[in-house]
Amino acid sequence: MTYQPPVRDFVFLMKDVLKLEQYSSLKGFSEASMDVLEQIIEEAGKFSAEVLAPLNAVGDKEGCTWHPDHSVTTPKGFKEAYAQLVAGGWPGLGAEIAYGGQGLPYTLSLPFSEMSSSANMAFSMYPGLTHGAYSAILNGGSEAQKDLYLPRLASGEWGGTMNLTEPHCGTDLGLLRTKAVPQADGSYRITGQKIWISGGEHDMAENIVHLVLARIEGAPAGTRGISLFIVPKFLPDADNKPGARNSVYCDGLEEKMGIHGNATCVIRHEESQGWLVGEENRGLSLMFVMMNEARVGVGLQGIAQGEAAYQAAVSFAKDRLQGRSLTGPKNPEGPADPIIVHPDVRRMLMTSRALLEGGRAFLFWVALNGDLAHVHTNPDERQKAHDIAALMTPVVKGYLTDKGLQVCSDALQIHGGSGFTEHFPASQYMRDVRIALIYEGTNGVQALDLVGRKLAADGGRAVMAFFAEMDGFIDAHAADDDLKPFVEGLASAKAQLQEGTMWLMQNGLMNPDNAGAASTDYMHLFGLTALTYMWARMAKTVQDKIAAGETDPFYANKLVVGRFFLQRVLPDAAAHLTKLTSGSDLMMALPAEAF
Repeated sequence: MTYQPPVRDFVFLMKDVLKLEQYSSLKGFSEASMDVLEQIIEEAGKFSAEVLAPLNAVGDKEGCTWHPDHSVTTPKGFKEAYAQLVAGGWPGLGAEIAYGGQGLPYTLSLPFSEMSSSANMAFSMYPGLTHGAYSAILNGGSEAQKDLYLPRLASGEWGGTMNLTEPHCGTDLGLLRTKAVPQADGSYRITGQKIWISGGEHDMAENIVHLVLARIEGAPAGTRGISLFIVPKFLPDADNKPGARNSVYCDGLEEKMGIHGNATCVIRHEESQGWLVGEENRGLSLMFVMMNEARVGVGLQGIAQGEAAYQAAVSFAKDRLQGRSLTGPKNPEGPADPIIVHPDVRRMLMTSRALLEGGRAFLFWVALNGDLAHVHTNPDERQKAHDIAALMTPVVKGYLTDKGLQVCSDALQIHGGSGFTEHFPASQYMRDVRIALIYEGTNGVQALDLVGRKLAADGGRAVMAFFAEMDGFIDAHAADDDLKPFVEGLASAKAQLQEGTMWLMQNGLMNPDNAGAASTDYMHLFGLTALTYMWARMAKTVQDKIAAGETDPFYANKLVVGRFFLQRVLPDAAAHLTKLTSGSDLMMALPAEAF
């Protein structure tokens, strides 16, 4: 099975559903017409399928190698593929033109991000983290820091990382111990250990720029005293080339369940030289620039691995002969029928496709709102877009990765015993996607963020805007008989989400455990509602195309998958509502020693 980039689906979403051409006068969007964007997507698909995908199993089996001199060698072929990545200008798609990038909005770079992650998740993490470092420096760095680091990060010539986690603290960053001591020349000496640092050391880029959270001596305790520092592996010389080796070392690699081709490092800072980014004690807010972008990127990984696993499952289901169709042989000349004839296999494939296509539309819509929050010329539209993007970020990360795991699990199930072996790719997709539910804030933390912070922010302004947008669609299409199942499905989902929201507002404040106990089901109800809205919009687009004379099966097939979503996936919303409104009493009833 060879990965086939879903180019047609990207174009459908961007051109027909989201109608990106309406934003062609805005910064970034003006840099690429739809024709140019289609060419970019086509070339990105070729690079992903022809260069990155063949290295996916290689990276999984070979992994990275740590050496006693603290260097790391990436799997065979990675270094050469990375050189092609840089030569092709792919890392700079979303970087500012002023720093050597192509200036495209995040939305327009999503197809490459998804395709490269589907083709080789471990490899794609290297440039993905580099762009996160680029974004943090862009938002908080001095002009001198921007001029030095951003062109090299944008090109991929230098790599970038996030140094957050320490052995004693993960999510609770207020406990971090890494210290920063100011020096007479304005720099700092950084000392401490960081763990689980993706891409923390490798042989593909000539320098690696670590963005490190540390506490300056005398700073307040907790998260209020955290600062952010640039700590390059090699100190830039007078010509801004990699010069003397900084005292930051990789002391080993983690033995992991998946993403073996990505170097997950233990990093030791031994009075390494670093420079403050932004203001003292304001590091966490700058790091969240990276983390929020990364959380959307992790949601994308859920879709990406799900897509690759789904394609592998379809290929296997068409080839694997096993049993006969319940309604009579479909391969009468052969010894058995392909397993794709069996309803239960179809159940898994159709559910996967409904989640992936709806989830991809949701991802693109949220990314678009994130872009419009920065570049829209109307202040009210900018505010609304900002509110929607902020509200939906934990849903994108939590819901889409949960569903990505489900799709990968079903793909393995379709492979049967073969899926449990390493002769087929299903097990790698399952192992690789699993980290997406954990890093950049576990999905439980995302659910708590949604319920505890995002929902109540600005008096609930964002969720009210989302409700109003869905109401607008429902009202506009209430008389459309062809669209009736989608309008009714959206109205039902929206009503259930509204009921769950009201329950949280009434019961969460009264007992915070109620909010915690409800949070994951609420996040899933939110995700289902968002996907229902996306499917309603896609169905409207498709019906308009068919009414205009389009006969391409792509459109008719899209409607079938959408109706399946309404029939077999959306009913889960009622179960989530029932569970989230059950409260926390029984969940918290047993004393700890009873477990």
